[in-house]
Amino acid sequence: MDHSTDRSITLTGAHENNLRDVSLTLPKGRITVFTGVSGSGKSSVVFDTIAVESQRQLNETFTSFLRNRLPKYERPRAESMENLSVAVVIDQKPLGGNVRSTVGTATDIWSVLRVLFSRYGTPSAGGATAYSFNDPAGMCPECDGVGQVVRLDLDRAVDWSKSLNEGALLLPGLGVGSWEWSLYGGSGRFDNDLPLGEFSEEDRQLLLYGSGFTVRVDMRTGSAEMRFEGVVTRFERLYLKRDTASLSEKRRAAADRFTVERVCGSCDGARLNAAALATRVDGLSPADYGRMEVSELVGVLARIDDPVGGPIAAAARERLERLVGIGLGYLSLDRQTSTLSGGEGQRLKMVRHLGSSLTGLTFVFDEPSVGLHPRDVGRLGDLLVRLRDKGNTVLVVEHDPDVMAVADHIVDMGPRAGSEGGHVVFEGPFDRLRASDTLTGRSLRRRTPLKSEFRSPTGQLPVRGADLHNLKGLDVSFPAGVLTVVTGVAGSGKSTLVSEVFTAAHPEAVVIDQSAITASSRSTPASYIGALDTIRKVFARENGVDAGLFSFNSAGACPGCAGRGEISTDLAFMDPVTTTCRECEGRRFHDDVLKHRVGGRSIVDVLEMTAAQAVDLFEDRALLRKLRTLDEVGLTYLTLGQPLSTLSGGERQRIKLATQLHRTSSVYVLDEPTTGLHLADTGALVDLLDRLVDAGNTVVCVEHNLEVVKRADWVIDLGPDGGKKGGELVFAGTPEGLLADRTSVTAEYLRRDLGLPAQPR
Repeated sequence: MDHSTDRSITLTGAHENNLRDVSLTLPKGRITVFTGVSGSGKSSVVFDTIAVESQRQLNETFTSFLRNRLPKYERPRAESMENLSVAVVIDQKPLGGNVRSTVGTATDIWSVLRVLFSRYGTPSAGGATAYSFNDPAGMCPECDGVGQVVRLDLDRAVDWSKSLNEGALLLPGLGVGSWEWSLYGGSGRFDNDLPLGEFSEEDRQLLLYGSGFTVRVDMRTGSAEMRFEGVVTRFERLYLKRDTASLSEKRRAAADRFTVERVCGSCDGARLNAAALATRVDGLSPADYGRMEVSELVGVLARIDDPVGGPIAAAARERLERLVGIGLGYLSLDRQTSTLSGGEGQRLKMVRHLGSSLTGLTFVFDEPSVGLHPRDVGRLGDLLVRLRDKGNTVLVVEHDPDVMAVADHIVDMGPRAGSEGGHVVFEGPFDRLRASDTLTGRSLRRRTPLKSEFRSPTGQLPVRGADLHNLKGLDVSFPAGVLTVVTGVAGSGKSTLVSEVFTAAHPEAVVIDQSAITASSRSTPASYIGALDTIRKVFARENGVDAGLFSFNSAGACPGCAGRGEISTDLAFMDPVTTTCRECEGRRFHDDVLKHRVGGRSIVDVLEMTAAQAVDLFEDRALLRKLRTLDEVGLTYLTLGQPLSTLSGGERQRIKLATQLHRTSSVYVLDEPTTGLHLADTGALVDLLDRLVDAGNTVVCVEHNLEVVKRADWVIDLGPDGGKKGGELVFAGTPEGLLADRTSVTAEYLRRDLGLPAQPR
């Protein structure tokens, strides 16, 4: 391996977040995996230092006009960085996109298929744009290429048994006597005392869709002639044919109650107009192509060997095979990207970049194994190797040993998290890491045995005839009072069964997922778990002052920075400059607050403590119980005043779990709780789940991590594969029973993990 300086990225004196003067030499053209416990500084090196500096310098090459419209990056806190190449960050942020973004458009595969239909399909509807649902030439005129139509539900909007005077019009703003109501009630065209159900067809049409005359309407400011507009026409103009983001939350919520979303009757959800849908390639329409699973579509395209269509079909097939290769063969091209999980979105982004002709880039991945069954992690490793072999540098933040195994170089951060982390504790190849005395090395050598004694269920929580999405009419019983793990390859139906069907059948379940915490930028762990209010009250009581004085959102805020602790100056086309507030020196509070103390500590001192440190300061039993929950979920390293916006997905899930502990007789549903967890922390998480069950709760986890499977009381395995080939119950029983199952893919990898010989399937 070439470690000469011109072939290496060199980082000197990095201090971003908790990094302690980190200096590294990373080989270019190689795969480097960063490991370490949550909060050890992995992301601070890879994302907040190397990737940010690369993107910041790239943006500097553009004109000031463009730079003003690009994201602004501040210079990371490091002495120097040399030999950076352009960084492409492939993270787990949802692909998002609006209703017009699909798997086909996000991967650019649909644009190839549009060319296929325009040149090879019969009868042709025209050029490639004639097959685009995002272009007026191809979109369905009824739904504007969205595939769904939102319509006013007349039976919700109108009470047909009442007259206008009795309040038959139920829509927002149309209360009897309002000026909007008088557009109809004061028009003189209707019998205001006749129930609407008894209106003649002509009067009914006039009320709902009429136009072409004016009505004098009395308002507070005087009377005015207003154009008559039927109830339905007016509602559609105000609520459906405009950007609803501009409506107030109250009006939008009110309008939502009266609308219904249906598949477009004109295109049957295919989004395209009649001319495009009439075109056939070997008897199949564009709609057929869009609805087909990717793995099935590969075979269909392989049959096209025409001189015109063949090369185009081959180009599309090559891209589709990459989707299959990364375990996304169960998706269809018409699937909306907003419905994909973070892991699926990340793998879609990977596929897009694999088709790129650019080389010499630095690809940065954030735990790409998230949401992947052990079978698919192997495929992921192959893709990382292909990216490297094209001449790129690949940096990966990862906890999965199978991903570590494909690395050319590993950097282990630690030794612990938060203030105890931020150091490089190991650099070198995987086999040396496994033999090392770091926390990661010791965890890699440890092999957890299979659980031998299982809890007895206290009852059953049944799901009957589950047929949502790809589930094939499943009857499954979830045992109560035990730890159940639901497994299966990506797309097998796990999340559908647990997060949608099971929770709908058992609405009392407490669902703890990894979605963003809907809290303000000023929220902290202490405020989220409900400890901050009590801390303020303790300070107020002991010092004889108002509790608002101890809030940086209220009376205690530093006037110079409004309680933010820093001042950001936007310099238009230059980088923004964030400086620590000089008045409060970043403490967020004004000086008068700091003289008030509890146990010799100010409110600023307390917010800089971890939960474990704060426990020794207070005596309030309810407060101590809340603080201890952070330790119980493995967040010992977070300070009480750290912004929640800096937490990872796994940390977010665990802090949500912290607020739900100490319940009994509850049903907990967790979606891949080991996400973002180091091998050493996984054991602690399962210990916590065990404590929840022992306290009388039922815990159901969707999980791929075999360490969790080995400690479950009951395993429900779905499959046998993803998409149409999934949705069946492959196995239900103890982990011991799963080990002997010959049909389950999960069983195969469990045997491998335990060092047992493979069984013929």
